[in-house]
Amino acid sequence: MRSFNLFDGELDEVRTEPAGFTWRAARLGPMLGAEKLGASVYELEPGERSFPYHYEYGAEEWLIVIAGTPTLRDPDGEHELRAGDVVCFPEGPEGAHLVRNDSDEPVRFLIASTKQLPDAAVYPDSGKIGIWTGNGADPPRLFRIDGAVDYWEGET
Repeated sequence: MRSFNLFDGELDEVRTEPAGFTWRAARLGPMLGAEKLGASVYELEPGERSFPYHYEYGAEEWLIVIAGTPTLRDPDGEHELRAGDVVCFPEGPEGAHLVRNDSDEPVRFLIASTKQLPDAAVYPDSGKIGIWTGNGADPPRLFRIDGAVDYWEGET
């Protein structure tokens, strides 16, 4: 049996991202042998955030708070969560979210999601869209939304 303890399971080394977006995590899907559902446990130190504010197409996500009091930003505003809280982020703008640690203690939470490729994420604050195909010939790419072109541009 493969297992992981949500409360004290070992997390990877600190992931170094731009200042304010640093965390430790464990990807549970590969660890547990999952193929259709993905999940990661994240731990944020005080003052850190998970990913930039975004929403997805191709994946529904759930947030389950394991420990601490993270702050969730969503389309309705900001909400302080506590251990045991569960939130669903549906596809599209109504599922936009960002998790932040405004407390003085680390927070730990699980993000579970459906696994479907291709996947697209929209970043409203920075005006970007990212595409993940799952195919090495077309690696993940991010684009400025305002750089959109007409469907027929460049075609002959």
